[in-house]
Amino acid sequence: MVRVSVLHDCLKTMSNAERQGKRQVMVRPSSKVIIKFLSVMQRHGYIGEFEIVDDHRAGKIVIQLTGRLNKCGVISPRFPIKVTDIEQWVSDLLPSRLFGYIVMTTSAGIMDLEEARRRHVGGKILGYFY
Repeated sequence: MVRVSVLHDCLKTMSNAERQGKRQVMVRPSSKVIIKFLSVMQRHGYIGEFEIVDDHRAGKIVIQLTGRLNKCGVISPRFPIKVTDIEQWVSDLLPSRLFGYIVMTTSAGIMDLEEARRRHVGGKILGYFY
């Protein structure tokens, strides 16, 4: 069986470990998109530190969980979002306007919607967490 989405596997593994009350979780394989997504989550305080373990294969990531993560997911396919359509996506995906974040990939890099709105750039949606 092949892996369709490495990011989906990572976020589902983190969500399941969080529900079981684990303090840390190991995800594999590693990718640049996963690392950037995790850095956005870490910047907002939803996860603790994460360490990239190079095993000379696809790599592993050990993530410290804080107990703050309720749900995270991937939006597939990666729909394009204009700056004017951001509010519609926030109301569709998040439980509240002030609760949670949507992560998107733009020409300026991977960032959350608030930063994309400040920079006035659109892009493609990756996923969400709250």
